Amino acid sequence: MDKKNIEDIEDIAEGKTLNIDFEKRGGLIPAVVQDIRDGLILMLAYVNREALDETLESGMATFWSTSRNELWTKGKTSGDFLKIKKIFVDCDQDALVYVVEPQGKGACHTKDPESGDARLSCFYRLVDMESKKRLVHIKDIDKSGS
Repeated sequence: MDKKNIEDIEDIAEGKTLNIDFEKRGGLIPAVVQDIRDGLILMLAYVNREALDETLESGMATFWSTSRNELWTKGKTSGDFLKIKKIFVDCDQDALVYVVEPQGKGACHTKDPESGDARLSCFYRLVDMESKKRLVHIKDIDKSGS
């Protein structure tokens, strides 16, 4: 590895310049979305350069929809916006954490069957570590006290 490559790697890991590596994964990087109020992980989505630019400009979490192949600002349809409070960048500048203040009832596109509202988090199930195959809804765990 030549000196320039070593300096580039150091700048990415230690530098103060935002230099997201969108090319590593075909133009998309993962963005974990975390609630600023309690640290709950709300969702995982993907961001391209355009989505990040829109997020930085608008202050609202914007992603690239891999199913619809279009820019998607969370909440434009549902009203459940995610206001950006902080953005963390990982050491390789190829993953993000959006720390957000939810502006609606939930972050997930699925609905809670009891309330009919969007679920707060897309991570509402756990893998049962005994069976290693079964999923357990978090509400079921809360009810059983496990």
